[in-house]
Amino acid sequence: MALKAKIRLNLSLLTWMVVVIAYLRTLNITWDKETKLSLGYHIDALLNFTELTSKYDYQTEEHDVVTEDGYILSIFHVRSKKCKETIKKTPVLLLHGFIESADIFVDAGPKSGLAYLIPDACFDLWVGNQRGNYYGRRHTHLDPDKDSKFWQFSAEEMSYYDLPAMYDYILDITGSDKLNYIGYSQGGGNFFIMCSERPEYCNKTNLMIALAPAAIVTNTESTALKLILQGVSITRPVLEYFGIHELFYKGSVLQELLEFLCQYTNTFVTDVLCGTGGAFFDNYHPGSISYETQKTLYGHFPAGSSLHTFARYAQIDRSGKFQKYDYGDEGNLVKYGSREPPEYNISAVTVPVVTIYGRNDKLTVVKDIKSVEERLPNLLDSVTVVDPLWTHLDIVYSQYSGSVIFPTVKKYLDKYSAP
Repeated sequence: MALKAKIRLNLSLLTWMVVVIAYLRTLNITWDKETKLSLGYHIDALLNFTELTSKYDYQTEEHDVVTEDGYILSIFHVRSKKCKETIKKTPVLLLHGFIESADIFVDAGPKSGLAYLIPDACFDLWVGNQRGNYYGRRHTHLDPDKDSKFWQFSAEEMSYYDLPAMYDYILDITGSDKLNYIGYSQGGGNFFIMCSERPEYCNKTNLMIALAPAAIVTNTESTALKLILQGVSITRPVLEYFGIHELFYKGSVLQELLEFLCQYTNTFVTDVLCGTGGAFFDNYHPGSISYETQKTLYGHFPAGSSLHTFARYAQIDRSGKFQKYDYGDEGNLVKYGSREPPEYNISAVTVPVVTIYGRNDKLTVVKDIKSVEERLPNLLDSVTVVDPLWTHLDIVYSQYSGSVIFPTVKKYLDKYSAP
């Protein structure tokens, strides 16, 4: 009886979630920049990648990359005036995680953001975006606001099309044969998929630095994330019926509300929501993410993705396997020739790999990262952050990333970069 009651409660909650999402989708509470400034918003929260880097005196170019299947992605080329030496010839591609954008690498400011620190050290940095976020919401002939086909993608398409398109563009522009790749969270997992499915691009990589890579996520300790993923997965047909194919996008009620509340720090409500509130999904690390960064990041996060991307993570959570999208028995037979979706081959990642992660990471836990490391044939180094409270979000947002994360990143980029 208790089990049946629990099932009824979960179904009831999921039903209400669908109703709430469908209703919130109809609302529009977006304010323009002038209104937000008059309300005291932090200016950095209102600037895009090129505006933000320019404010701090970095030279940034925005480039459009077109994938084989027609998605148009913005990637950013960043140069630093602090670099007083010759810029190293080997380009570096830096890629974000789930429902994020390139902005995560500048939100922590010039002293901590990787998109500042890497060019400061005279590396040729390119910061990418994957389809579905607000820098990857264009297509050669599909309209994301009208064509549901635009949203029929998950991590596989990001890995099979987006990453190779960025590789081709960067290597063509720079004239280099190979690049160094840094992937955070989903950006790390997608590199593993690319190597499994398109090994010729894996062979164009000198070095891969995986920052808390999200590949196997069987043991994630984030109950909130599990509930959202499973909820979206179960209710996806209903959401699609209501014309909802995109979730947690910039300009959504959730993003606008978080941005509004997090501008007013030093109050009990905002400290709980924007500071300790991170523990709702990740663990809490007191004092690690500054108030300035909290104000900035919620102007850019969440950045949006497709229902299919949420559903795929739910599938991995349920199956415990790092595998392709599950279309159901009949769909899998048509797509793959088998009832079960094939697993990705992590052992195809033959390039040298360095992993960096924290012990207090609630999203990509140490056990899951070790499971990935065991399958990597060329694991160069496995670096556990000394700070026992270091979390998943700390890697990109902590005010201490410059001293905790970057020295290892620089050490291996130096080793694998042509002078």
